[in-house]
Amino acid sequence: MGDLDITEVAKRSGVPASTLRFYEEKGLITSIGRRGLRRLFEPGVLERLALIALGRDAGFSLDEIARMFASDGRPRIDRQMLADKAEELDKTLRKLSAMRDGLRHAAACSAPSHMECPTFRRLLRAAASGALGARRKRAPRPT
Repeated sequence: MGDLDITEVAKRSGVPASTLRFYEEKGLITSIGRRGLRRLFEPGVLERLALIALGRDAGFSLDEIARMFASDGRPRIDRQMLADKAEELDKTLRKLSAMRDGLRHAAACSAPSHMECPTFRRLLRAAASGALGARRKRAPRPT
C-alpha cells in the first residue's frame, strides 16, 4: 500500500481532515510531504489513529496520548497510566450506576411526589454534596 493523502486517511479512518491537521499540529501524527496541496501520510498512520481513538474513548487527553508514543512514533504505553485510568473509570461507573438506580427508583416510586421519597432525597443530597458529579473546587485553606 502506498502513501495516503489526507482525504484517503480521513475516509479510511473516519477522522475528519480538520482533526487530522489538528493532530499533526499537536504532534500526534506526522505527514511525510504533500501531493499538490494535500498532506501525505504513511499507511501506518491508520493504526496510530486507531490507537488515538482508543485512548480518547478511554478518556485520555490528547497530551496523555501524545506521551504514549516514543519519538520514533512507536507506542510506548505506561502501564501504570493505564491502571490509573482503569481505576478512574471504575469510580465513574460506580457514580453512573448509583445515578441510574436512583433515577429508575424515582421513575417507579409510589410516593405522592419525588420530594417525599426518601431514596430521591438521598440522591439529591448526594448530588448537592458533589458525590455524584465532579468534586467542587474548594478555596485553598490559609496556611
